Amino acid sequence: MKKLDIGNLMSEARNDRTKNMDQMSVKDLLAVMNAEDGEVVKAVGRVLPAVEEAVRLAAAALRAGGHVYYIGAGASGRIGVMDAVECGPTFGCTDEFQAILAGGEGAFIKAREGAEDDEEAAAADMKRHGVRKGDLVIGIAASGRTPYTIAALRYARSLGCPTVAIANNRGSELGREADVAIEAETGPEVLTGSTRLKAASAQKMICNMISTVTMQQLGKTYQNLMVDMRPTNEKLYDRAARIVEEAAGCTKEQAEQALGQCGYHTKTAIVMVLCGLDAAGADRLIDRAGGIVARACQAGRRSAGGGSK
Repeated sequence: MKKLDIGNLMSEARNDRTKNMDQMSVKDLLAVMNAEDGEVVKAVGRVLPAVEEAVRLAAAALRAGGHVYYIGAGASGRIGVMDAVECGPTFGCTDEFQAILAGGEGAFIKAREGAEDDEEAAAADMKRHGVRKGDLVIGIAASGRTPYTIAALRYARSLGCPTVAIANNRGSELGREADVAIEAETGPEVLTGSTRLKAASAQKMICNMISTVTMQQLGKTYQNLMVDMRPTNEKLYDRAARIVEEAAGCTKEQAEQALGQCGYHTKTAIVMVLCGLDAAGADRLIDRAGGIVARACQAGRRSAGGGSK
């Protein structure tokens, strides 16, 4: 196994503001941590052009029937898992966003640190998950030198997959393996080398951006409402009604009636109310509009204005 030289990485450097951390008061240490976390937003802001390119690749992959895979080890891999699993309830997805974690699902709740060095496992894990040409593979590693994640991107490239790297050091090896390198340099951690702190915060922000804006591009939002959200519990049934009420400017009773008529498909209910259609008519408009509610409503209003629905 190749020995990695990570001691000279910015993410491994000592933070001058906390060199006496063991002697700091709780109040002072919390203030420093809060100030350091403020640097994360700035670091992410500097790499927005690369994030935009990643969104373009993700949207293209999903439009072509592919998937987006996050892959990583340790804290970085867990960030990918958290973002991927939330896409289902938020956007009505099935398996569009998926995550592969070194060491398997059990590594999410119990650290398996040696898994990050297993290069052969990366390809095996990707084969097991069915990664194929056309899928987008996003490797996440704070150091940018994690063997498992680098091997994953290399395997993805061999399949013909577009690739993205999310790292916290500039000029990373992981970034060199990717079509798009998102390298948000968050600097030395408050606790030296503990990249579950600022580095992980930046990774989470970037993954949130990629998934949310990709879904927006695919018509999963109307205004700033999550209109493909599928209710699965009492709280979400209430949220669905409030979304329709807000989007369509109707009463809650009208919203609930429309939702009941279309199987609680929030997007369909909105078009039903705004265009005066039944569920089947609303669904036809939505399909013709590529799933984008605003376009469906525009078409419905034009049709109504022309004397037919």
